[in-house]
Amino acid sequence: MENLQIPDQIKELIGDEPYYIDDIGKSESQVILFSDKVLKIQEVSDESVKEIQVLTWLEDKLSVPEVLVSQVEGSTHYLLMSKIGGNMACDDIYMANPEKLVKALATALRQLWNVDLFSFKPMMTLAKKLEIAEYNVLNGKVDMADTQPATFGANGFEDPHALLRWLVANQPDEELVFSHGDMSLPNVFFKDDHVSGFIDLGLAGVSDKWQDIAIVYRSLVNNFAGVYGGKTYAGFKPEMLFEALDMTPDWDKLRYYILLDELF
Repeated sequence: MENLQIPDQIKELIGDEPYYIDDIGKSESQVILFSDKVLKIQEVSDESVKEIQVLTWLEDKLSVPEVLVSQVEGSTHYLLMSKIGGNMACDDIYMANPEKLVKALATALRQLWNVDLFSFKPMMTLAKKLEIAEYNVLNGKVDMADTQPATFGANGFEDPHALLRWLVANQPDEELVFSHGDMSLPNVFFKDDHVSGFIDLGLAGVSDKWQDIAIVYRSLVNNFAGVYGGKTYAGFKPEMLFEALDMTPDWDKLRYYILLDELF
């Protein structure tokens, strides 16, 4: 912490509290965890600004972190929030019981989709997401090494430009709901098998419900296969998620939104 330039207002609130650095997840932000608070340090962006708006709007609708201090200094955004209780959905306690995990995730998804969209402004419809994806492609912000193995290469797309062209040409119909935007397992917390909260909502907005399903599905497959950390878990079958949701899987939409996320 001594090497970080923390704004004085935040220093006053964290004092000399013990902390540790969060190294779970794929965020480019630096996340510092205290006993009851979280400090997120990241480059100023539309996403970092929108996260404040989303958290403020959701404070009486879903369990999300409370914004304690949001401060910009130069090109750096410092966000001090309350800490969500419970454990990440990728914690061993849940990964060891896939049936219980998918049921809890289905409940979390329904909580998101049941949020009343009245007065909510941020739109993350497919048109908006493709606009952001195009910006990322044209500005070299897509890391091809940080994608699913089959996305690019001999049996995939030649490059992000080719993937973007395919996404534009194959847009599916949308079932609009309130969407988390990055519904991977580290961004959902459970306590006593109940949803205790959601984090990392910078991509949240009105979007197709299959956006959330696709990211949950990919995250489940990757986590059970040991893609993150190397530890594998037994017992997960893809159909379990859709049985918990009481939905028929739309594999075309799942593939589409997983591919779209490669450009973010």
